[in-house]
Amino acid sequence: MKIFGIIKGVVVTGLFLAYPYLVYRGIESGMVWLAPTLFSGVYLFQAATAATVRARIYKALIAVALLLGTYYLQTVTAKVLPVLIQLMLMYFFGRTLLKGKGPSFIESFVRLEFPEFPPGISEYCRQLTIMWTVFFAFNAAVSVVLAIWGTDFWWTLYNGVAIYLLIGVLVVGEYVYRHFRFPDLGIPDPQSTIKTMIVNGRKIWLDVQAR
Repeated sequence: MKIFGIIKGVVVTGLFLAYPYLVYRGIESGMVWLAPTLFSGVYLFQAATAATVRARIYKALIAVALLLGTYYLQTVTAKVLPVLIQLMLMYFFGRTLLKGKGPSFIESFVRLEFPEFPPGISEYCRQLTIMWTVFFAFNAAVSVVLAIWGTDFWWTLYNGVAIYLLIGVLVVGEYVYRHFRFPDLGIPDPQSTIKTMIVNGRKIWLDVQAR
């Protein structure tokens, strides 16, 4: 069952990564409705399999909104989903910074690798969570600007390429920086960290939702 959850997560993630390209190809071929309709089905499936009533309602509302938008405002609806995703990430990262909602999102993952926290790690994780919260807010703002005033090409380039390049720069930069910030800390290699995130990502995500 756990393997199925991981496979499902990988497939859904792959679809979301390909979403800007699917929208762009849809616009070019006159089938702009295809991508949001496909993802409406994804959200309906997630609603049917969600663990809590709140999650089911939330996913179902997104699915219905996508279907209605596909019928009435096809291009706008197609381009709004990346904005919603960035805002959702901003919300889930940011809410763990509120009083009584901790630990911070990053700390939840780091504690899996360091059951006993060395001094200063908790505050550093909080700073990283703030950084990612701001990053997602920035992405949402840029996506809105490009969706309204930009061309289809530049919207696709930013949402389908630039965002992931920026994520890569932040991840690599932080990994290098932490060696200077905590020179005596036994930092796991990137492969171990990625494995921890893949195996425990869903559990952490659900834990954050329940706070």
